[in-house]
Amino acid sequence: MTGTYEVVVIGGGAAGLSAALVLGRSRRRTLVVDAGEPRNAPAAHMQGFLSRDGMSPAEFLALGRAEIARYGVDLVRDRAVDVTRGADFAVALAGGETVHARRLVIATGLKDELPAVPGVAERFGRDVIHCPYCHGWEVRDQAFGVLATTPLSVHQALMVSQWSKDVTLFLHTLAESELTDDDLRRLAAAGVAVVPGEVAELVVADGRLTGVRLTGGTPSGGGTAHPREALFVAPRPIPQTGLLEKLGAEFQETPFGTYPVVDPTGLTSVPGVWAVGNAMGFGEQVVNAASAGYRAGATINGELLMTDLDAGIRM
Repeated sequence: MTGTYEVVVIGGGAAGLSAALVLGRSRRRTLVVDAGEPRNAPAAHMQGFLSRDGMSPAEFLALGRAEIARYGVDLVRDRAVDVTRGADFAVALAGGETVHARRLVIATGLKDELPAVPGVAERFGRDVIHCPYCHGWEVRDQAFGVLATTPLSVHQALMVSQWSKDVTLFLHTLAESELTDDDLRRLAAAGVAVVPGEVAELVVADGRLTGVRLTGGTPSGGGTAHPREALFVAPRPIPQTGLLEKLGAEFQETPFGTYPVVDPTGLTSVPGVWAVGNAMGFGEQVVNAASAGYRAGATINGELLMTDLDAGIRM
């Protein structure tokens, strides 16, 4: 690391690496700070990325790191713990160093907080999954369960019925009274069974999910256990936007959490700071995150160029 860069990218996932690739190819001195905690690490494969469908997330990131290195982009395995704005941006790293940049890309993503049901965290990314577009094809026509935690879980149950005709919505912490008439009508039309009662645990045998047990059941039997082969859950998304908060960025509430206000290129309300990937929205899957990183990188290069030309400087 040189200590001074034109752009520092905080976050080494699809969005951050994509921004860094564009910036490196634009001959911008760029650093990626990567804490090494990708959101999709539990998944064995990623789907829906044209030409990369089925690739493991780890392989995808390894290829991305190799690509940015070819263009002179630096990468450090560290965590950005603080950022201040003065004549430039000063980014303090957990390892003790401080790096400076003219522009910042925040690509710190989000964390998934899973329901506290025994077995869910242990099997997340295998037969406990959250996104039908990411995993629906792989579990198609199996016996699905959907673990309800909010009224939005009804929508999830309706969506996954496209991939299986055997779907059961376990209301869990959702009261029956919270289901609207439209919910009930649509669930019936989709053939989704509705089971009230809190889920106690997942039933696992021979290394795979075999059922969902309600409270009152016991591991030795005698309780209410519903055979299921795949369980969809809706994790509570926790955006990792602490650095944007330190910079005073403007935020907005959404049904999936609080995210920074950005323009179509990812520019936040803080001049010189872009947010991309899951740091700016819940629905930014890998292909979307990579696209957002590309847009931000190209925008930053053009903005730096015009800024320097207006100042009479040719870098």
